[in-house]
Amino acid sequence: MDDFGPGTKAAFVNACNVCKTQGNITPATSWCSVCDDVFCDGCLKMHNIMSMSRDHEVVDISDTIKRKAKQRFMCKIHKDKQVELFCKDCRKAICHICCSIKHRKCDDVDTLDNMTPVVRDHLSNQSQELKLKMTTAENRIILKKSRIQQLESDAQGIKEGISLLRQKLVEVILRKEKQLLEKVDRFSNKQIQELQAEIKSQEIELQMYQQQCEFTASAVTSNCEMDMYALYESVCEESSHNRDKNTRPAPGRIVFTHDIDKLRNVVDDLQLGEVAVVCGVSDHQSTPVLHHTIDCQAAIDSGDNDLHDVTVLTVDGVKVTVVIDFKNKSIKTYQTSKPNSQSNHLLLSSGPWQITKLTESQIAVCVPVSQEIVTVGVTPDPVLLSTIKTTKMYYSLAFLGPSQLVAGTYGQYHSVDILDMTGKILKSINTGVIKSPDYIHVTSNNNLIVSEGAVKSLVSVTSEGEVVFTYTPKGDRTLNYPWGITITSTGDILLVEGDSHKVIQLTESGQFVRDVLIRQDGLEYPRGICLDGDSFVYVTCGRYVKVFKFRSSDVFQI
Repeated sequence: MDDFGPGTKAAFVNACNVCKTQGNITPATSWCSVCDDVFCDGCLKMHNIMSMSRDHEVVDISDTIKRKAKQRFMCKIHKDKQVELFCKDCRKAICHICCSIKHRKCDDVDTLDNMTPVVRDHLSNQSQELKLKMTTAENRIILKKSRIQQLESDAQGIKEGISLLRQKLVEVILRKEKQLLEKVDRFSNKQIQELQAEIKSQEIELQMYQQQCEFTASAVTSNCEMDMYALYESVCEESSHNRDKNTRPAPGRIVFTHDIDKLRNVVDDLQLGEVAVVCGVSDHQSTPVLHHTIDCQAAIDSGDNDLHDVTVLTVDGVKVTVVIDFKNKSIKTYQTSKPNSQSNHLLLSSGPWQITKLTESQIAVCVPVSQEIVTVGVTPDPVLLSTIKTTKMYYSLAFLGPSQLVAGTYGQYHSVDILDMTGKILKSINTGVIKSPDYIHVTSNNNLIVSEGAVKSLVSVTSEGEVVFTYTPKGDRTLNYPWGITITSTGDILLVEGDSHKVIQLTESGQFVRDVLIRQDGLEYPRGICLDGDSFVYVTCGRYVKVFKFRSSDVFQI
């Protein structure tokens, strides 16, 4: 930073060296690359007049870049000696004295002239690598910021969902409250009406008693025996009649009963929902949870299903799961939000092997026995768009670019071809190991990852055929049937190992991480695999597609 930073320009502003010897301070304007001195305009004229210095190359002192390019490379230890050699063993530029004293035992010393092009090329390559790393870092920062926005949006959506759930529960409670209040009103009104009817009857009876009382008092005071005995006989008959009349039960009362402890226990046991941290599979501490299963057996199928591959598209905002059934020679689509929905079929001339996504609404599928590659539109129904005839039987297929496919065939030394969209072979690639690739996947930097059971390996090569890594484990981890491949958002590789009933997770450089899915998770002879935009993992197993989500241990049930 001191040598090349913005402060270097100020360091070259100096006083004329010749004027300094005479005790004067004159700003320098020029620099001589041979003398390695700075001169003012007057001294520069004298410098150019002298025969021994007139041919020296002089540059303007303000031209920092040109001055640095012409400046002599002097040894830091032997200040007066120019650096002319480079020790490759020590990776250090040295002068002749350093070479004879400190580097006598070194085997490889070359001249600076020979090494300069090599160093320049190395630094140029390093500059390109740094630019690539800068781009990668910027993309990761953008991805992280986008993830933060997505998390904030998801959190807000979840909060709104919880509030809506609370509102619905409150509505249920209010509805029950209204029903109880209406029942209280109904029962109380009935009791009140009965009591009011009895009051009316009692008031009539009271009037009768008042009249009888007046008649009785009048008969007693009149001293008329006939009236007294007539009234006496009628009173005795009425008393006998009243004894049989008052048989109506007394009105009941309304009672509200509740068990507060039971109510509290019910509320405590009520689970409004579950809040969990759903992680991507690239989080090595996450654990898989089977989210749902899609049964791809259809009534029109002529036999058992053999789902070779799967992918997920987003068509008009709706997720669509696309599978290829080798035995039933068909492409099937399902709405992911409706795992038990009716499938839509597209029959092919023979069994498809691998599927690759072209866009969010188009796929390409290789049909090896028919020597075809078909392109299909998903609406979400599968619709045949075109049939590309090929000169080879391609079993594996991947999308390399807007107008290129990469396909693999069996039994040839150059087993991987790059094709245009008409099926024409543009280039053949020698992977170095694999001759009969089962599956191919293209990474974000256009490297090819190829699997094949015959050599029990997973190979990564560039599009030029240069080997990036080869994964050939031994012992218990030996690959018997390496099949489907997919890549996580962080570059990790997910590889299906069919015979061991598991999915293996590797780093971007091919280092083993873990068995991310195993037989105990529900895998039975898995084959195809893919990831969707929400980090759900889809794995084909016979007639089923198993869909897994990954979450951390932070799970809260409320």
